[in-house]
Amino acid sequence: MTTAQHSEKVISSRSARRASLAGGVGTLIEYYDFSVYGLLTLTIGPLFFPSHNPTVSTLSTLAVFASSYLIRPLGGWFFSRLGDRRGRRTALVATIVLMGVASGVIGLLPTYGQVGVTATIAIILARLAQGLAAGGEIGGAATYIAELAPPGKRGYYGSTISIGSTLGFAVAAAVVGVVQLLVPADQMPVWGWRLPFLLSLLLTVVCLWARLRVEESPQFQELKETAAIVRGPMLAALRSHPLSVARVAGLAIAFNGTGYFGVAYFAIFLQQEGFSATGVAWTSALSIALATMTYPWAGRLTDRFDRKPILLASYLAYAVIAWPVFALLIATTSLWVVGVVYLVCLFFSGWAQVPAWPLATEMFPANVRYSGIALGYNIGAIIGGVTPLVAAALVAGTGSRTSPVYWIVAVALVGVITVVRLPKTASKPLPS
Repeated sequence: MTTAQHSEKVISSRSARRASLAGGVGTLIEYYDFSVYGLLTLTIGPLFFPSHNPTVSTLSTLAVFASSYLIRPLGGWFFSRLGDRRGRRTALVATIVLMGVASGVIGLLPTYGQVGVTATIAIILARLAQGLAAGGEIGGAATYIAELAPPGKRGYYGSTISIGSTLGFAVAAAVVGVVQLLVPADQMPVWGWRLPFLLSLLLTVVCLWARLRVEESPQFQELKETAAIVRGPMLAALRSHPLSVARVAGLAIAFNGTGYFGVAYFAIFLQQEGFSATGVAWTSALSIALATMTYPWAGRLTDRFDRKPILLASYLAYAVIAWPVFALLIATTSLWVVGVVYLVCLFFSGWAQVPAWPLATEMFPANVRYSGIALGYNIGAIIGGVTPLVAAALVAGTGSRTSPVYWIVAVALVGVITVVRLPKTASKPLPS
C-alpha cells in the first residue's frame, strides 16, 4: 500500500473539515492584509510617495504593491522548506504571524510629512515582509488541505482556499467601505486609513486559534517516520519535476493575471472614472461575496469531471469578456452595472482558481509538494502582482482606457496553453 493510499484511509471527515477551515480562514486573513493596501492606494500614495503629479504617486504606490510580489519566491523558498522539513502546520502558523505583524506595523507608521523618506523606506520594508509571508501561505494551505481531504473530494475541500483568498478582498473592501463611511473625508488621510491595517492584528489572533487546533498532515508524519524528508526540497522539486513547476507557474500567471483586475485594479480604475470610493468598496465587497458562494460547486464539478475542462472554460471566458467588461465600466454611471461586472469577473476568476489548487498538489510527491507548489506559484504570481501597475501604465502610456484588455487576453491564453495537454488527476490518489 502506498503512502498516499494509507494516508487517505485514516483521515477522518472532522480532520478534513478542520484543515479546510484553518486553511481557508488563514488565506482569507492573508489576502485581507495584502489587499487593504491596494484598496487604499489613492489615500496612501500622497502620504508616503508625495508628488505634484497624482499619477506619479499612484504608480509609485502600485510599484510597491508589485515589489511585494517580486520577493514572494524568497518567502516561498523559506516557508516551503520549513513546511517540507518541519511540518505543514508549523509553516502555516509562521506565515500568518508574519503577515499580521507586518500589517499592524503599516497601520502604525509615521508618514512622509512626519519623518521624510524614512516613512517611504519603512512602508516598502513592511510590504516586503507581507510578500515573504504570502509567498509561503497559499501553497502551504493547498498542500495541507489536499493531504487531509477525503478521496475524490480534494477539489471540494480545496475550494476554501479560493473562497478564503477572494473573501479576503471582500472583507477588506467592506472594512475600507465602513471606515470611509464613518470617518470624515478630511480625516481619512490623517488617521482613518490606519484602522483597516490595525484590525488585522485581531484577525491574526483568530486565525492562530484555528491553526493551532489542527493536527499535522498524515502524509508528512509518514515522511518523518520513514526518513523520506529531503534536505533541499525546492531544488529537488526543480530537478525532478521541472515540467510540473512550469505548469503551476502557468496556472498562477493565468488566474492571478486575470483575477487581479477584479480585486485590485478595478477599484482604482472606477475611482478615476468618477465613482465614489465608498460606493466602489461596498459594490465590490457584495459582488465578491456572492461570487464565492459558487466556488464549492466548482470544487464538486472539478472532482467529478476533472480539473481540465473547468479551467479551459474559465480562461476562454475571461478572454472573451475582457473587452466588454472595460467598455461597460467606461460607459456606465450605475453602481448596479458595476456590481454585475464585478460578479461576472469574480465568478470566472474563482472558477479558474478552484481547480488549480488541487491540480497543483497532484503534480508533486509528498516530500517536495509544498516546495514545488510554492516555487511555481510564486514565479507566476509575480505577473498577478504587476497586473495593476501594468494596467495603469498601459492606460497612461496609450491614452486608451481599454488597453488593459490586451494583458487580460494574453495571460488567459497562457492558462489555456498550460492546461490543454494535462492528464486527468482528480480520480487518482495524491502521489506518495
